[in-house]
Amino acid sequence: MKRSLKILVTTMLIVCISLSLFAAGTKEAASEGPKVLNLWSFTDEVPKMLEQYKALHPEFDYEIKSTIIATTDGAYQPALDQALMSSAANAPDIFCAESAFVLKYTQGDAAQYAAPYKDLGIDVDKLLKSADIAPYTVEIGTNKKGQLVGLGYQATGGAFIYRRSIAKAVWGTDDPAVIKTKVGPGWDKFYKAAADLKAKGFGIVSGDGDVWHAIEGSSEKGWIVDGKLYIDPAREAFLDQALLLKQKGYHNDTRDWTDAWFGDMKDANPMKVFGFFGPAWLINYVMAGNSGGNAPGEGTYGDWAVCEPPVGFFWGGTWVLANTNSKHKDVVGDIIEWITLDSSKTGLQYYWANGTLNGPGGTKDTVASGTVMKMSDGKLPFLGGQNMFDVFVPAGAFATGRNKNQYDEAINMIWRDQVREYAQGNKTRAKTIADFKQQVLDNLDIASL
Repeated sequence: MKRSLKILVTTMLIVCISLSLFAAGTKEAASEGPKVLNLWSFTDEVPKMLEQYKALHPEFDYEIKSTIIATTDGAYQPALDQALMSSAANAPDIFCAESAFVLKYTQGDAAQYAAPYKDLGIDVDKLLKSADIAPYTVEIGTNKKGQLVGLGYQATGGAFIYRRSIAKAVWGTDDPAVIKTKVGPGWDKFYKAAADLKAKGFGIVSGDGDVWHAIEGSSEKGWIVDGKLYIDPAREAFLDQALLLKQKGYHNDTRDWTDAWFGDMKDANPMKVFGFFGPAWLINYVMAGNSGGNAPGEGTYGDWAVCEPPVGFFWGGTWVLANTNSKHKDVVGDIIEWITLDSSKTGLQYYWANGTLNGPGGTKDTVASGTVMKMSDGKLPFLGGQNMFDVFVPAGAFATGRNKNQYDEAINMIWRDQVREYAQGNKTRAKTIADFKQQVLDNLDIASL
């Protein structure tokens, strides 16, 4: 009897504890509210992708809270850094970084916040191979431990974008297979082409900034070697190229992102220019809108083509990363895989490549996956019907990310200002290099080798 009573009391106690725990759990769950994923970005591009992800995955029951802060005046990074260091409710689960500063988060001062993709449940090795991801994006997105922590969705390998009518006037053809042999490979051929163009009254580029992106991206080493400032011979040669372009009158001496530079995209300046260096985004989001038309035959619209550049490079791009402190790693992994490594026809990159993310008729763009581009239609009216993927797939393989570091944006600005002073004849070569080194030391506390 006593034993039975003891069992009964014990059973009742277990029931009471269970009910108490259940009530506490219910109260805690109620206090948590809806499930939320925090996304931080500097444009609305990725937030809009997640709207489509939700539409394609009705079982997805998270609210997406997007924080968008433009990179204007350097506002995004400090705010993101504070949020990553915080354990508050608005700490990012997913965050974006552009090429100008992504290395800070993959390999630099803030790399501790980037979760390895494998920790998100992503089969990295298998998907990298099946998606045929451009190597430079992997190099940029790999931390110093050899772990992949970030990838892009957009391919930004560069091509040479040239005027068909000018090519015909100078060489009798606008065939990309022929024009690529006129402008490269190598800079010697490029400047031979510049002389041919000048003889017919054309400039080869708009300004020296047009060649700088290719020079910077193709150098063997970056600005920092063993913690010291280093000037790669290819980058130092920009001094000679900028001076040559200026003295020979091979360009209109414009500065990129100015009205005069945009004007050369629609023949608004006295001397017509042959081409620009850039990735597909330059075609789609800059040149098309500044061509003076909206259809072939209007302005320069439709009078363009792309071919392989003299050297391989990439320019720009957005990498997607996960916060290592996120409490929703499995869900975050599913989203990041869909954006960066899903090469199926329901993955983000297929929609992005074919311009169908928000329905038919959108802007076609190059993507990180070579597999996707090979099964997509990259024909553009702006390029006279040329399939841009035929050029941009190998362009992605041609580019390298091994010469980048987290200080590129700041150092590039100093270097280009100094080179411009040299090309204008305002200082000697030795003075230019000495002033460059001193400004880097003064602004970034980085001494030269």
